[in-house]
Amino acid sequence: MAEAEFNATGVRIERWLRSLTRAGQVVIRDGRLALLTSYGTEIDSAPLGAVQAHKPLFAARDRALATLNGHRYSLTLGTSELFFKALEAARPPHP
Repeated sequence: MAEAEFNATGVRIERWLRSLTRAGQVVIRDGRLALLTSYGTEIDSAPLGAVQAHKPLFAARDRALATLNGHRYSLTLGTSELFFKALEAARPPHP
């Protein structure tokens, strides 16, 4: 298995007003973004080309919003800037 290009632990993952995990993982590996619970169970994953992510305008600095497979997730990371940099670096180049 290839080494992860980005791995953040202790991530709070929410969907709408429901908290899915308070200590989950966000992993970017092999051209895919995966959201995992604290036990390593996959919540959702998608190819990077199909993932939309942005920083909300009126939220804390450690927040990020990501859309995977039509589902919108709120991620509370220690540093969301590293997540956005890793996401851009791992995306395939546009033709």
